[in-house]
This record gives sequence, C-alpha cells and structure tokens, in this order.
Amino acid sequence: MATAPLEQTRPITDEAAADPMARLLAACRARRDEFGEKQQISQDVVLLMKQAGVYRACVARSLGGDEVSPATFLRMIERIAQADGSAGWVASFGVSATYLGSLPMASLQEMYANGPDVVFSGMIFPPQPATPVGDALEVSGRWSWGSGSTGADYIGVGIKVEGDASTGGLPLVAVMPAHKAQIVRNWNVIGLKGTGSHDVVVDKVMVPREWTFVRGSKSNLEGALFRYPAMALAAQVLAVVALGVGRAAIEELMDYAIGRTSITGAPTLANRPNVQMDLARAEATLRSARAFFYETTEEAFDVLQRGDDLTPKQIALLRLGASHAARAGSDVASAVYRMSGTTGIFEGHPVAHYMHDAMIVPQHAFLADGTFESAGKVFFGLTPPPGFP
Repeated sequence: MATAPLEQTRPITDEAAADPMARLLAACRARRDEFGEKQQISQDVVLLMKQAGVYRACVARSLGGDEVSPATFLRMIERIAQADGSAGWVASFGVSATYLGSLPMASLQEMYANGPDVVFSGMIFPPQPATPVGDALEVSGRWSWGSGSTGADYIGVGIKVEGDASTGGLPLVAVMPAHKAQIVRNWNVIGLKGTGSHDVVVDKVMVPREWTFVRGSKSNLEGALFRYPAMALAAQVLAVVALGVGRAAIEELMDYAIGRTSITGAPTLANRPNVQMDLARAEATLRSARAFFYETTEEAFDVLQRGDDLTPKQIALLRLGASHAARAGSDVASAVYRMSGTTGIFEGHPVAHYMHDAMIVPQHAFLADGTFESAGKVFFGLTPPPGFP
C-alpha cells in the first residue's frame, strides 16, 4: 500500500497552519533527526523558512525586503534554534543580505528581481587564487564550511587576485548561481549535523567583476542596518543559536524531571537538591548572557539610527556579548546533560542532541577564546589583532 508523503504524515496545529513561523517551528521540532541523517535541512523546510520571512528579513526595503532591526532578526533565529539548532544555524545566514549590500546596485537588483526570498551560502576561507579574464575572473578551488549550501540559490566563495591591492587585505568574494558549484558531502560531525556544512568545489567558473565584492567593505545600501558592524553581526547570528539550544535543553529537563523516578528508589530529579541548585544556576546563566547580548545589540542599533558612529568599545561589546552567549548556551546544555543522569547518555535522546549542538557553536572562529583577549585589549585602549572588532 502506498504511503502518504512525509509532510502529510505529520499533522500540524491550526495555529501552525495559519502562521508560517509556527509551521516552520513545528517542522523543525518534528524533523530534526531527519536533518541529521540527511546532513542538510530538507528543501521543503528551506521553503518554509522563506515563507516565514527568514531570508527577506535583512533585505533592504528598496529591494522588496523587510529590513528588520538586528535584534528582531536575532530573536527570530533564537526561536528557530530552540526548535532545532541546525535549522537555526542555516536560517542565520539570512543575515548575508546585509553584507551582500557591498555588491553593485545593478547586481543586487538582478539578484532580487524575482523577490527578496533569496538563499545565499558563503564560504570565504581559505581564499583561492582567481585569474582575470577580460572583465571577469576565472574561479576554481575548494572551500570548507559551506553551511546551508545544499539549499542555496547563490554561492559566494573567497578569492584573491595576484597583484590586486585594492581590497586592503580583506577577502574578495565571488558570487555565482548555486548550480555552478559542486557540493562534496563530507560533513561528518558530532553536532549541528543538519547544517550541511560540506565542502564546495568550483571549477573554472567565469564570474563577472560586478558579481564580486570585498567582504567588510562599505555597503551600497542606505539605512542603519547596513551600517551595523558586519563582523559583529556575523558572530551574533551564530551565537544566538546557542542561546536557543540552551533554552531547549532547560525546557526538556523541566518536562521530564518531575515524573522520572530512579530504579534505585531515589527521589525524582526535580526533588534532588543538587539538581534544583544546578537548574537555578543554569537558568540564571542563560538569562544573564541573553540580557547582555540583546542589551548591547539594541544600544548599538539605537546609536546608528541616530546617525552616529559606533566606537571601538561599543563594537567590542557586541563581539564580547556574542562570544559570552555562545559559551553560556553551551555550558547550560552541558549542565542539563549532567543533571539528566543516565537518561541523557543514549543516542537520539533530546538532551544529548542539545549538548552536541550547543558545544559546536563556541568552536567557531568568530566566537573563539581569542575574542575575549581582543575585547580586553580594546577596553584598555590597546591595539587589537587585525579584523577585530
């Protein structure tokens, strides 16, 4: 007997049917094991992300997008990450619309000609040599960390042109339709398995100069969103995934701690003093980090909306808040795992899933331990490393 399509076998609530975001969240919660097994977010769920406004959120209004505030977008990603960390991570690259603003306006208008719900996946490092051919660049190479590349409409890769000093030491990005790149499926990891951060290979693709831009250069778009520090926002959209996963871990523990009894006759988890204390500490840790994270975000955007520039200290606070949030979310998910006892040790249990997802986030280069040292240098008025804040 034929079976119904997968989507039809998962009933959704009336609320989810009416609200695109609720429908997306329901799908992410129900299908996270599927994402991990496939090593990608399924295409129909990427479509749900588009319908929920994930990819239009940071697109300029002049190009048909919503142009929301950074905090609004970050809260959106946090909600998705609470449903599934991999989905939140892939959704976070909706932020790419901000730094794509460095493309010429004609290229942006072509990119968004059919609407603002465009999925972009970029992988910059290591920049590969590109060869000038007339008004274009011939691009070849292999890049790692292609998160979301399996569902992308456009791919961006980091390149370098010998003898070209016009980038000021910043990476040049070549943008092309996704079908011109080959995905090498090698994302074999312990957490965030569904991000599909595979390697991407490009072989002798001709990219017109007008489809290249310098990562971190001035945007050609107007508005406070496009003056917000690009590197800081890139770090924040990843860090907020850990906040969402940390919250999911706490809620999971709360759901079963009251009823779970020990085979030894010990009190339920909820009635154990050590678990009570550890849960309270985890709640305080997560809420404190989240408050700092959004406080710095909203303060910085207020400054930009007034037409003022951010100081190095204000930008460093954004980076610090992101790195701190990433660690807080990871620490909380690990603490919940320890509180769960033997329950959380089994493969496929939500607690184990959350711990593995959350622990990946602070490993990202944008959130590494060195960002704390660099922030400290800025606070002391010392010179931080290149690229910070």
